[in-house]
Amino acid sequence: MSYEKTYIMLKPDAIKRRLMGEIISRIEKKGYHITQAKIMTLDETIIAEHYSHLLDHPFFPKLSAFMTSGPVFAMVVEGENAINGMRQMIGATNVFEAAPGTIRGDYTNNVTENVIHGSDSPENAAIEIARFFG
Repeated sequence: MSYEKTYIMLKPDAIKRRLMGEIISRIEKKGYHITQAKIMTLDETIIAEHYSHLLDHPFFPKLSAFMTSGPVFAMVVEGENAINGMRQMIGATNVFEAAPGTIRGDYTNNVTENVIHGSDSPENAAIEIARFFG
């Protein structure tokens, strides 16, 4: 096992639905540490950079509109095996495949508005932490 840092973002629907406390509590109860956090509003430029792999998909305009619809809560989460551990807690990106007990499985019923983002690799975690925290 290795000590890792990962980037986690609570999306606008999590903020609007007042799920921040519940999700943060799950992260901390699992034994992970939130070492940096901030509420921020994203613009279309940073959304295009963050989701560059999705720019050519027909759903990208809807995703961009959603992600700029309200504030997000950005976090750096640290701990043993934090990247894979958080991805398991988050659940499948397709919410209809997300298992009960995962964050998406418990709180999401929409593919676009799926409550939370988490880095999927050490390389992407480093890029995303730099992107959102400088």
